[in-house]
Amino acid sequence: MKTCLLFPVFFSLCFIAHAQNADSLSVVKQVDSLIQVSRTLTDKQDFDKALEANAAAENLALEKLVRESAAYGSCAHNHGRVFSYKGDYLEAEKWYLEAKSIREKVLGKEHPDYAASLSNLASIYALMGNNEKALPLQIEAKAIREKVLGKEHPNYISSLNGLAVNYMAMSNYEKAEPIYIEAKATHEKVLGKQHFDYVLILTNFAVLYLNMGNYEKAEPLLLEAKAIQEKVLGKEHPFHAQILNSLSYLYMVMGNYEKAELLQLDARAIQEKVLGKEHPDYAQILNFLACLYAEMGNYEKAEPLHLEAKAIREKVLGKEHPAYAESLSNLATLYRAMGNYEKAEPLQLEAKAIREKVLGKEHPDYAESMNNLAVLYMAMGNFEKAEPPFLEARAILEKVIGKERPNYAKSLKNLANLYSAMGNYGKAEPLYKELTQVDQSLLEKAVRHLSDRELDSYLKKFSESQNQALSFVQLSASKKVVPACYDNSLFYKGFLLQAAGQIKRLALSDTAAAEKFNLMKSYERRLGIQYTRPIVERDSADVAELEAKADALAKELARTVTGFGEALRQVNWQEVQATLKPGEAAIEFVNFRFSEKKQPVEEMYAALVLLPGNSQPTFVSLFEEKQLDSLLGAAGERKSDYVKQLYSIADRGIVIGGKPHKTLYEVIWQQLEKELVGTKTIYFSPSGLLHRLNLAAIPIGIDSVLGDRYQLVELGSTRQSVVPNQVKSTANDAILFGGIQYDADSTSIAKAIALIDSVSIASRGELSFFYTDSTLRVGTWGSLPFTDREVGNLERILKTAGIQTQTRRAYTATEESFKTIGAGGKPSPRILHIATHGFFYPDPKTEGTQQSALGGEPIFKISDHPMIRSGLILAGANHAWKTGKPFKPGMEDGILTAYEISQMNLSNTELVVLSACETGLGDIQGNEGVYGLQRAFKIAGAKYLIMSLWQVPDKQTSLLMTAFYKKWLEEKMEIPEAFRAAQKELRDAGLDPYQWAGFVLVE
Repeated sequence: MKTCLLFPVFFSLCFIAHAQNADSLSVVKQVDSLIQVSRTLTDKQDFDKALEANAAAENLALEKLVRESAAYGSCAHNHGRVFSYKGDYLEAEKWYLEAKSIREKVLGKEHPDYAASLSNLASIYALMGNNEKALPLQIEAKAIREKVLGKEHPNYISSLNGLAVNYMAMSNYEKAEPIYIEAKATHEKVLGKQHFDYVLILTNFAVLYLNMGNYEKAEPLLLEAKAIQEKVLGKEHPFHAQILNSLSYLYMVMGNYEKAELLQLDARAIQEKVLGKEHPDYAQILNFLACLYAEMGNYEKAEPLHLEAKAIREKVLGKEHPAYAESLSNLATLYRAMGNYEKAEPLQLEAKAIREKVLGKEHPDYAESMNNLAVLYMAMGNFEKAEPPFLEARAILEKVIGKERPNYAKSLKNLANLYSAMGNYGKAEPLYKELTQVDQSLLEKAVRHLSDRELDSYLKKFSESQNQALSFVQLSASKKVVPACYDNSLFYKGFLLQAAGQIKRLALSDTAAAEKFNLMKSYERRLGIQYTRPIVERDSADVAELEAKADALAKELARTVTGFGEALRQVNWQEVQATLKPGEAAIEFVNFRFSEKKQPVEEMYAALVLLPGNSQPTFVSLFEEKQLDSLLGAAGERKSDYVKQLYSIADRGIVIGGKPHKTLYEVIWQQLEKELVGTKTIYFSPSGLLHRLNLAAIPIGIDSVLGDRYQLVELGSTRQSVVPNQVKSTANDAILFGGIQYDADSTSIAKAIALIDSVSIASRGELSFFYTDSTLRVGTWGSLPFTDREVGNLERILKTAGIQTQTRRAYTATEESFKTIGAGGKPSPRILHIATHGFFYPDPKTEGTQQSALGGEPIFKISDHPMIRSGLILAGANHAWKTGKPFKPGMEDGILTAYEISQMNLSNTELVVLSACETGLGDIQGNEGVYGLQRAFKIAGAKYLIMSLWQVPDKQTSLLMTAFYKKWLEEKMEIPEAFRAAQKELRDAGLDPYQWAGFVLVE
């Protein structure tokens, strides 16, 4: 407000100064003074007053000098600059041409001012979409400045930037990149970083990398440009909006739509306020925002934005501008997605014609038009018409931008899907194989610059390629794509989990990196506090800040930790096969969305079977998910009668057409038997609903189960046979939790906490509290008397085996005591055994039970974070369970969430036993598997994990655990062998599956 009031005063003073000093100043200096006023006003977006000041300079020059003078040439040049800023490119071109003509005649072709005219005229042609006309002007300007001013002059650096922009617009990325590198380095050396021109170079450099698909290089440049821009020119400058727009595009292509939308809305508000609604830059923001909404499936929001952007570009830029063609193409793509093919086709054809005329046939934008047109024809069922433009688009992209780019991958996928739909499987096969390699290359780059949260979003964009490849194999019975599908499974399954584990291991082995890693974890622990609070009690600003800080550190670690790239090297099926001995097999179970022409989409399950000596993996189609889902969901709660029937040979099976049909063995395993002849040991990785089952307990006869026929070893991915878990415990100790008192007792709790001298009040302040409505009454957790006996028996067994043992019972089994494990640089124990209640609540969005966190349900039941909806119950937890608050301020609440466990360091722990109910459950999220306690302990670093799939009775759990430890420690069996033997012992004793099959071992 204050600045606006000063503008007219400042302007008047300039004229007064001019009048008063007319006698003492030369006319040229007076003209230059007015031009500088005009330039200042232009930079502040006050175009009317800028033109007024420049007109005064022009009139003075004409009055005192001649039209063909250097001073008048400067006036004409500045007129062009003002109109360029306004977005009136035709008017700008007129003035720049006049300035160029005057300067050439008066100053000659080797004068810096003549070079400036060439450079600015080239910029206008570039903005008008005529890069062919701009390029020679930029080259000439650069040559003049290099000769006259030298390579360290600001104007020469400006020429570098302009020339690189031209090459980038013409898709000549190989020429543009080294020029940007030179411009950035020279500007940094000569003028420093705190300068608008440096921001311009950084931003354009980042846009180049965005166009090239090098997102890992683009983001740090944009973030640096944004920080400098805010400091130098503030947040309400149009260029700040351009930076936000570029960042938003980056986050959109990475799948982070929420972050992208916030940035786009900010950019739109800035441009509307500063430039108005009829400026090309405002139209650009509208266009990107519309594309974002279309990507999100919000077509109602996208359409009016596309129409508005198109109207602005038509009015301001004309119908032959590339930006207008972009609006046509994007609007056509939206109509195609909405099923309105009649509207889409003429728009797409018009866009193609403009791009062909203005940009030529070897431009990526023309290739995009061909691709979009082909996708439209494919959607219309006109496959023959779709093929030629698909082929042309692929050829252009391969030639112009290369094969390792997102646009090329999209072209491959579209063409492969077309041939698959046409039944031309021979042509589709090599395309699917090539797509696998390109996708993996793109993701390998992404993991080196994205945080976990961002990677999670980005990974979802790749799942469709695996779906389509598996659907193709299912449909065509093709064997050639199966090896690529196995490699895909090795690559994608548990990708985020693997990356997190490697970052942690490598960071903690390096002092400098360890400081950053520990700081990141402290931010995430503080986030845990916020995540477990009701929405009304959360500090949203604090959450956003903590997430941003944690993400920034995660990215920095991914970029800088020594050996991270090598540690994430990808494994192929041949390497897995090389680890298999005679009589062994590896199976990757997969589930995928299968769609066939005129058939509804189904979720299918299949097995990729790998045997030693075979030429390649084998694809075995298994079942539709609805078949297994009908069985798993048929009885609602996992009660004993339901489990007994599920794991029995009785007449109970999948419900199809209202009648029982097939047993678990027939649905899941029977089709595999012919592939496994002579096999005794199977390393397998489950997928989807198979995470809910104990495959070894599936009956194959009255007195036998699958575990009798095969030694089944469950892995997160068969990749682990090549790259095993790195845990090598250096200790021989154990910590046991059991016989826990869940009701709060002030005296006992206070004494217990006093014993935990390794946890300071300050550090406890970072740990997670639990708050809900104080009137909440949701029942309490009952005592588990056999858990006290269980840990007592285990304590004796462990001590006999020479293992130092701590047992935390009753009120000493607090959340505070649990969080001291592995803290403060002290290694975690070799064995961690937890006998207590566990909980898991399904995603309320999918279950239809979402309720407000303002009251009625605690946040860990309705949170959108799956690691908050899963956890363990420790001492005194009933108070928080009933009231939503810890027993006393500053204390933990006794409800230990999976998220909190994931922040711990259990990298020295060989075995975690969760002797609690339903600890193996959690949200199943695509290739990442189960999000819950299982994932939490794996992120924390544990090697082996024993957990439960349903509520196993207290007494039988105690029997199983005692038997397991005896066989492991006294009989010296390996952990997997001891676990199988313990379950067999209970089965041989006559216990039914409900009492012994609920526990599974995962490595």
